[in-house]
Amino acid sequence: MNKKERFVEIKVFGQTYTVKTDAEEGHIQEVARYVNEKVDEVLKKTKSVSTLNVAILTALNIADDLLREKAKRVALLKEVEVKSKGLVEKIEMRISGKEAGEVPATE
Repeated sequence: MNKKERFVEIKVFGQTYTVKTDAEEGHIQEVARYVNEKVDEVLKKTKSVSTLNVAILTALNIADDLLREKAKRVALLKEVEVKSKGLVEKIEMRISGKEAGEVPATE
C-alpha cells in the first residue's frame, strides 16, 4: 500500500463500505454524502423498492450531473479562450502602434 493510501469507512444507502483511497477522508465522506443525497432524491421520486433499481437510477442521475457540468466547463473554457484572444489582439495592436511611433491618446 502506498504511503498516501488509507482505508476510509463510509456509509452509502444504509451499507457500510471500506474504501481504499489516496484522497483525504473528508473528501471521501463528502462523496458518500453526495451519493446519499442522490439516493434520497431517487427514493422520493420513485416507488421502486429494489436496491438495484435505486442504485441504477442514482448512477444515471449522477452521470447526468457530471455530463452537464462538463458541458458547462467546456462552454466556459471556450468563452475564456475567445475573450483571451480578443485581449491579446488589443494588446498586440497597442504594442504595434507604439512601435510605429504613434503617440497614445491622453485623456
